[in-house]
Amino acid sequence: MVKVFFNNSCNICRTEINHYKKFCDEGIEWIDVTSNQEAQKITSKSYEQLLRRMHVIKDGKLIDGAESFLIIWKNIPKYNFLYKIFKFKPLFFLLNIFYEIAAYFLFLKNKHLLKK
Repeated sequence: MVKVFFNNSCNICRTEINHYKKFCDEGIEWIDVTSNQEAQKITSKSYEQLLRRMHVIKDGKLIDGAESFLIIWKNIPKYNFLYKIFKFKPLFFLLNIFYEIAAYFLFLKNKHLLKK
């Protein structure tokens, strides 16, 4: 079982995750981190850290950032081709840069959630 921790209050994050949900089986559990103290306990991450980056638990290991997408894509047959492309280090390097930039701006856009 793969557990994906994502920010459901972010429109872009929610839209993307809802799209993936249409194509996956019960092998992925989708967990909204928004005001979710249980997610904080499971991951040992702060609310801010969970809002800042997507996290995945696979085989008991916590993984975050762009590598989370590799795990999701590997576990959804329709997107397995993306896993095969981006698992190569040079392409993963580019994916990681893109992810970090996008995640930073999405975090800034959703930073107001920390005041709750």
